[in-house]
Amino acid sequence: MSRRGTAEEKTAKSDPIYRNRLVNMLVNPYQIIYRAMKKIQQKTETNPLSVLRQAIRRVTPDIAIKTRRVGGSTHQVPIEIGSTQGKALAIRWLLGASRKRPGRNMVFKLSSELVDAAKGSGDAIRKKEETHRMAEANRAFAHFR
Repeated sequence: MSRRGTAEEKTAKSDPIYRNRLVNMLVNPYQIIYRAMKKIQQKTETNPLSVLRQAIRRVTPDIAIKTRRVGGSTHQVPIEIGSTQGKALAIRWLLGASRKRPGRNMVFKLSSELVDAAKGSGDAIRKKEETHRMAEANRAFAHFR
């Protein structure tokens, strides 16, 4: 907890082409995301922005795990998180999963991960399910919040 005061929440600016905040939050180098969106358009023949929204909606966690030190031992404590923090986690997981993917370039990997996440599979979805399983297993420590 900071004694100085609360930090202001910054709103993300919208990107120049799609005029969407999620696209701008996703990654700074625009060329990679725009090429990935074109690739999604070719693969799915649907609006790439809806695929991006669907992917982020599916990957966004409802609950996260924080480590708390209580009485000399550390516990994994499940904590409910807000929508802003959930979206930030979802974007971080999507980018991390797409970086880990084997493939030619980041455009190909990112587009594949976004399409998989929108369908409900992929490494980012697995990460969300793993987090929810951990939170469920450590539900007994929820009173340490």
